[in-house]
Amino acid sequence: MCGGRPPRTQSSPPWPPKVGGAQDPQACRGETAPRPQQRDAQWVGVGDSSWKAENPEAQREQLYQQSRAYVAANQRLRQAGDELRQRCEDLWQAGQELEQDVVQVKQVALSGASTTFSG
Repeated sequence: MCGGRPPRTQSSPPWPPKVGGAQDPQACRGETAPRPQQRDAQWVGVGDSSWKAENPEAQREQLYQQSRAYVAANQRLRQAGDELRQRCEDLWQAGQELEQDVVQVKQVALSGASTTFSG
């Protein structure tokens, strides 16, 4: 847990998964996010009731490719989440160290000030 806060959970994952914008780990690293038409093309036909069983082999291949894309996106999101958790822990630790340093500086400043006034 990072900084003593309970983790935030989402009730259900969005479908299709949202990629791009500020939540995209690639965008945070300065990498370009895929264009919407490229990104959304992999999800065409998912949940579409007009998608009929006219060509079961093509359907199977499309579902397979979509599931592979979903698994790959899920793996990237999990890795990004792990990296963010680690960065959060590192920042929390740095904050703790900074607070200790501030306390030490205050003590030195106060002891120096009291020495100056008593001398």
